[in-house]
Amino acid sequence: MLESVLIANRGEIACRVIRTARRLGLRTVAVYSEADRGALHTCLADVAVPIGPAAARESYLDVDRILAAAQETGAQSIHPGYGFLSENAAFARACREAGVVFVGPPEEAILRMGSKSEARRLMASARVPVLPGYDGDDQAQEKLESEAKRLGFPLLIKPTAGGGGKGMRVVRTAADFAEALAGARREASKSFGDDRVLLERFVEKGRHVEIQVFADSHGSAVHLFERDCSLQRRHQKVIEEAPAPGLDERTRSAMGAAAVAAARAVGYQGAGTVEFLYDGREFYFLEMNTRLQVEHPVTEMITGIDLVEWQLRVASGEPLPLEQQAIRRNGHAVEARLYAEDPERGFLPSTGRLRRLRFAEGREHVRVDSGVREGDEVTVHYDPMLAKVIAWAPDRSGALDRLRTALEVTEVEGVRTNARFLWEILGAVAVREGDVSTRLLEQALQPVGETAAERTDAWLIAAAALMDPAVSADRAVPNASSPWAAGGGFRLNDSATIRLPLALGDERHWMRVTRTNGVSTIGLAGHLHEVTLAQDAGGGLAGTIDGRLVAARVEFGPETTVVRRQCLRFEFVADTGAEHHASAEHEGHLRAPMPGHVLDVRAIEGAEVAAGAVLVVLEAMKMEHSLAAPWAGTIKSVSVKPGDRVEEGAGLVLLEPLEESTLRQPVAQD
Repeated sequence: MLESVLIANRGEIACRVIRTARRLGLRTVAVYSEADRGALHTCLADVAVPIGPAAARESYLDVDRILAAAQETGAQSIHPGYGFLSENAAFARACREAGVVFVGPPEEAILRMGSKSEARRLMASARVPVLPGYDGDDQAQEKLESEAKRLGFPLLIKPTAGGGGKGMRVVRTAADFAEALAGARREASKSFGDDRVLLERFVEKGRHVEIQVFADSHGSAVHLFERDCSLQRRHQKVIEEAPAPGLDERTRSAMGAAAVAAARAVGYQGAGTVEFLYDGREFYFLEMNTRLQVEHPVTEMITGIDLVEWQLRVASGEPLPLEQQAIRRNGHAVEARLYAEDPERGFLPSTGRLRRLRFAEGREHVRVDSGVREGDEVTVHYDPMLAKVIAWAPDRSGALDRLRTALEVTEVEGVRTNARFLWEILGAVAVREGDVSTRLLEQALQPVGETAAERTDAWLIAAAALMDPAVSADRAVPNASSPWAAGGGFRLNDSATIRLPLALGDERHWMRVTRTNGVSTIGLAGHLHEVTLAQDAGGGLAGTIDGRLVAARVEFGPETTVVRRQCLRFEFVADTGAEHHASAEHEGHLRAPMPGHVLDVRAIEGAEVAAGAVLVVLEAMKMEHSLAAPWAGTIKSVSVKPGDRVEEGAGLVLLEPLEESTLRQPVAQD
């Protein structure tokens, strides 16, 4: 067995590898950039070594610095995690030449399967079904345009290197091809240092089903069943589960056999994933990821196998711990990726300090993998994933319910997150029925966010909780010695009634609350509602609103009452009647919604533009974001140029709305 391992990565995967390695008795070494000084993974490891500036190319992607850290600390092996250098054949070769064990496949396997084009050709020769496409070496634009016309539309442009959906583009018409190709090449070059692409026919309603494979240096190879990763947004996985819903045993067996054959064909070693597109009848090879996947915990939870432990044992030269017939699956597991992003603003990345962070750790059959702690900073430099939340149950429905509950009790303050969107997905009818596809989220499951009914419920819960002595007994009341602060609403010969002034953002209400025998009758916006609340076993509140069952968590501060339910947070304050001013977004300024770099400026001073026209393209957190005109108007000024770095809120373009008389009016018909 190895004695020490350096983890050439950051975040939750670095923390995960460190915990498993230490359980096995290995000494652990963490590396970190300047932006990650003091990060959780550096505190968990036995030794932490700085390797450079925040920019990944000068730290986590710098092979020489990582190998120098291994030499300095005497690390015998390097675990690459996923992302960064995990599928870099040159890095695997450099490790070998430096006498350090690379915890992953041989460099030859990475080269053959890490290139999507090479992998397609290999699978075709091995008689594994592949989608019609073009994977040739000729990357001239004229050649690619010709091949696109031959294949027909819609089609998919995919970088030949890398993964994670970076650089992928769906093209539906020939007119869109050139711009999509340019964007794909640009993003691929920035993410992987390689702008080559391949083309594939696009299947409108396909499922992404992948097989976890493992191979050792003794000639053994097995699979650990499949995962369904169809719930994606912009080709990036959002929800993953194992096993795949509705997959028949014949197809499951055929996929597993094909994946193992692929691993054997390239002399694979370690953990890998063979990805297939499944149309409900047949499956087609997509690619092979020559590394551990982000979604590996769902496989661990249905098999009871620690895949990181297997990686370290195989890298130590040991045979696989189990043969194929001894690997069993049990129950169902689902994983949700919790990101610092704002679904209601086009999923823009959200940066800031994590003022509050509470996960569902400790709940039965719930697992949380995270690399951040309360007080950490979420920056623009790296992927904005905060945590993976995973739940297991004997059946799929139970796993979905348990994960939904785990998200409900998750609390993140300081940045916006996609928790509510994840909660909505897990409750959607199509998802509950297993009718999923890679296009479902974009076509039918857009973020809903807070509803009017939920907002009304929050008002009623806040008022009832404030006025219920059993619920608000521990509430800190300013100037509590004053009899006027008690607010008991005492009346002779009548039920206690008070008027409660509350504000939620810009919304204000004077609410009339009368309590009788534990029931709060609340007047809100001209309607009366009956509310009951009581503490539940989990520390929250359970009760009814007009006979409907409700549940929530309520926190009292000196000046605030916070209601949390269904992954929403409502913060109420006493209504001060303060004036509110119009938001700056109505002043005509197009502002940067997050820190980033300006890639392209299409706005021209003096030009008239239509609503929705792209004015500026920003890059932040490895993704491109097109900023469009909110209305038709005339561009009065442009404040940035390509290459500029901008902070959140920085003015980019000043847009003056067109006069109503100049707007195009509908033509009257005779």
